[in-house]
Amino acid sequence: MISLSPSALAESWQPLLSDEFSKPYMRELEDFLRAEKAAGKTIYPAEENIFHALEATPVDDVKVVIIGQDPYHGPGQAHGLSFSVQPGVDVPPSLRNMYKELEQDLGVKHPGHGHLEGWAKQGVLLLNAVLTVEASKAGAHQNK
Repeated sequence: MISLSPSALAESWQPLLSDEFSKPYMRELEDFLRAEKAAGKTIYPAEENIFHALEATPVDDVKVVIIGQDPYHGPGQAHGLSFSVQPGVDVPPSLRNMYKELEQDLGVKHPGHGHLEGWAKQGVLLLNAVLTVEASKAGAHQNK
């Protein structure tokens, strides 16, 4: 069962965001996600990774923010960092385009994978505007 609570947040983010968890919109979101799961729908990323962007980049370490639309909706892709995929998963087109621009503008070579955990550890907050998605249905959780 999905549970959205301040304890799911990394410690550094709790003073900034913990009050949000008692607000009606957060309860509605939690109810929505529970209903989706109860209906047998697959939700990405896994519950333990919904707030992974905040875990991977402590608030005091944030140097750059990259905002994506919503998580990737294919199996094994989403893990809570926008544009990033799990190790071993093919680099998605959106990230491939980012790598292309980095190489053209700054000479940064494509690392050969799409796992951006290293960026997050360097202060790049990789946050999606929508933190969850239904499997195979991009945008399914927008406006929830």
